[in-house]
Amino acid sequence: MHEITDYIGRFAPSPTGQLHFGSLVTALGSYLQARAHHGRWLLRIDDIDPLREPPGTASQIIRTLEHYGLFWDEEILYQSQRHDTYREILHALWKEGVCYHCHCSRHRLHDLGGVYDNHCRHREPLTNHVTPFDKKSAWRLIQQHPVYHFEDTIQGTYYSKSTSIVLEDMIIHRKNNLFAYNLVTVIDDNYQGVTEVVRGADLLDPTLRQISLHKQLNLPIPHYAHLPLAINHDGNKLSKQNHAHALPDTDPRPVILDALRFLNQPIIAGWQDYSLASLLEIAIAQWSPSEILRQNHQQQGYE
Repeated sequence: MHEITDYIGRFAPSPTGQLHFGSLVTALGSYLQARAHHGRWLLRIDDIDPLREPPGTASQIIRTLEHYGLFWDEEILYQSQRHDTYREILHALWKEGVCYHCHCSRHRLHDLGGVYDNHCRHREPLTNHVTPFDKKSAWRLIQQHPVYHFEDTIQGTYYSKSTSIVLEDMIIHRKNNLFAYNLVTVIDDNYQGVTEVVRGADLLDPTLRQISLHKQLNLPIPHYAHLPLAINHDGNKLSKQNHAHALPDTDPRPVILDALRFLNQPIIAGWQDYSLASLLEIAIAQWSPSEILRQNHQQQGYE
């Protein structure tokens, strides 16, 4: 038995739809990275947007992970049960005078090209006498720790494509009274002691903001590893929004093998003779993140 290390990884799906092949690639990649480090692998349900979360979806996600043999350590963390913590941190930021209400419409942001010009920072005085949750407006955090690049375990050095985005005051609380993804992700990764975040390459740019938030909140910064994205026949990322088909509930082994192939991991010969648990043990022993980008990943997933 290998000694458990201080490595902690996590898989944090949003329950807006069932898991698909792209989700499996992310879950499997993060699982293998954690187990290969003899560390812990945690499951968090990022349920911060109830209007987009069909009832029962979180339970479906949990059953799917179990069906594919991806078992987690510790109790599942639900972000919907962490609102008091998020509010406490938001209040602390407000009292520090480092955030403000933003009244700008989506139309104005669209006219700006999608990058905010920090307009409302100069319109409203920052004061501790205003009750921050009284207004129907977004909160923005004054950018004091811009991050232009970071080192990624898989992608290498990743640079921001836009200085304007790096300097933008990011939203930390939304107009519809929902907590912003970037903020709660940082809070909970720290709370769970996550040492490396393994996820899809579509989150490379948000990582720059999240590192900035770690600095603002004076929290340790985890390592990051971004996996290539599975795409459909139209060349688009497999996603719930693109109506990617849910993972089948039949024999999970062929789909696990497809995900390993996508991640450019060694082929397991005679896999039909192995149990799912044995296949995953072999995959852990052979796991090589450095091989992931050694081929062109314009591969097809499940639709």
